[in-house]
Amino acid sequence: MIFAVGSENPVKVNCVAEAARAFWPQAGAIGVSTDSGVSAQPMTDHEMLTGALNRARQALKKVDGSSYGVGVEGGVHDDEDGLWAYAWVAVIDREGRTGKGQSGRFLLPESVARLVRNGMELGDADDQIFGRNNSKQKEGAIGILSDGLIKRLDLYKPAVTFALLRFLHPEFYDA
Repeated sequence: MIFAVGSENPVKVNCVAEAARAFWPQAGAIGVSTDSGVSAQPMTDHEMLTGALNRARQALKKVDGSSYGVGVEGGVHDDEDGLWAYAWVAVIDREGRTGKGQSGRFLLPESVARLVRNGMELGDADDQIFGRNNSKQKEGAIGILSDGLIKRLDLYKPAVTFALLRFLHPEFYDA
């Protein structure tokens, strides 16, 4: 069983592999380059979900023999409380069935939020404010802010699990 992941980011590929192997020990994940079709820094819930769906569809087409395509699209949403970071995950099978899941959300510090609102990608803003390098392919903002207690993979993995539920129990979802 192969999960084609619409990203070459090791955090995203590994979170899919770990979540899938929890249910199907023989599962593997292959990351491929895809285009989200949305902004480089998604700023709305709709943009994140659209990006995840686009990546899942493309990945499924690109990887011969894959059973599922997976898109993981992180982004931000601004409301009266501040700028929230989270991700959508979409899983699509060869029959076109789609599972969706969302990660937990966390509030970004205003210093980071200000940079993102002014057009900087979250990973770059994190690197600048926290003095890191390429944090989006490592611990991410959540890892930095939680002092390593929760890493980006830890944040995304439950969302992948949520998106897989319809495939674990199609008798409840496809009836």
